[in-house]
Amino acid sequence: MEQYEPDRPSPALQRAVRRGLTSGRAALTRRSLLRAGAAGAFAVGGLGALSACGIPAAGKTQGGTATEDHSAKEKTVSFSNWPEYIDVDDSGKHHPTLEAFTRRTGIQVKYTEDINDNNEFFGKIKPQLAAGQDTGRDIIVLTDWLAARVIRLGWVQKLDPANLPHAFANLSAQFRSPDWDPGHAYGYPWQGVSTVIAFNKKALDGIEVKSVSDLLDNPKLKGRVGFLSEMRDSIGMTLLDMGKDPAKVTDDDYDAALARLQKAVDKGQIRRFTGNDYTSDLSKGDLAACVAWGGDVVQLKADNPAIDYVIPDSGYMTSTDVMLVPDKARHKTNAERLIDFYYEPEQAAALAAYVNYVSPVDGVKPYLAKIDRAAAENPLIVPTKDTAARSHSFRALGEKEEAAYEEKFAKLTGA
Repeated sequence: MEQYEPDRPSPALQRAVRRGLTSGRAALTRRSLLRAGAAGAFAVGGLGALSACGIPAAGKTQGGTATEDHSAKEKTVSFSNWPEYIDVDDSGKHHPTLEAFTRRTGIQVKYTEDINDNNEFFGKIKPQLAAGQDTGRDIIVLTDWLAARVIRLGWVQKLDPANLPHAFANLSAQFRSPDWDPGHAYGYPWQGVSTVIAFNKKALDGIEVKSVSDLLDNPKLKGRVGFLSEMRDSIGMTLLDMGKDPAKVTDDDYDAALARLQKAVDKGQIRRFTGNDYTSDLSKGDLAACVAWGGDVVQLKADNPAIDYVIPDSGYMTSTDVMLVPDKARHKTNAERLIDFYYEPEQAAALAAYVNYVSPVDGVKPYLAKIDRAAAENPLIVPTKDTAARSHSFRALGEKEEAAYEEKFAKLTGA
């Protein structure tokens, strides 16, 4: 089982954390929210600090130990999620899918929007997890890189497949094989987010953009190209363009992708590395094209017909937010029933129609079409088989790798 390292985070890693909180996905609102950068795990007071304080990792094997389940007697489940990351009715006071779950099961859901970024939330619950105590939450939603870390630390409970028939049957093939949780023994995706190339047709004025190579090498786009300040997205898309698989990235691969981006920075091709603030620049035409998040593009296209996107032939990056049951949670079975509920296509459709991220549920399209036909036909929400086949994920990184990669990326971006 992974143990904490006592080393303090480097200045570059600390800057990466601040970058994630102020301009990365953690700074966004609904449909643009997806999370602080992975460097958050190394923030002061984060993972490294636990070892310095002498708090050991709980448990002795991957995944949490068996905990007494009070689900049969206590018809409740506590669910912590990100702000505005679930369906809401017109009054803004009710969550229709959660209420449908309660009507069916009799289980009351205590739903709390108390996750504003991965690192901050982890800072709240890590002392209890490390001490083997109940956090007061039965489901938490963490971005995949942190989900992987928490699983390795033994701080989540192994799920019972008998309580997850819909999740097992309906999970999209695109999300079935994460290297950090084989067989989804510990968690299931809540939603996915795609990284694509977005462009402003007016700003391009006839220039064709179909690939990362076009962004990096076309002199007509000099100074009008944007990349993301999230390392996995920008490096991952560059690796794919180079014919490399981010799921198998080596140090040499990483350095080669970094050098390619550095060359574009040095010649002024890349205007800047951004968080979601690229949306304003793209809409105005200050950026002609950029690496972008699919959830943003859906909204930008709805507001501005000049905005469009392309998924490169080389592929695109995908990440997920993952539902987990923390170690010592009191209502594991109730939590599993709620997780499974959202893998019923009808419920998944209601969620996707509101949040506009990638649904991880097979069979969602006909139900979504009844709510929003345009959303059902949008491959950024319901990927086609061809689109899903071009999806790639960045492999799980060890702590030392993470530190080294973020350090190098920070130098590139000037963070």
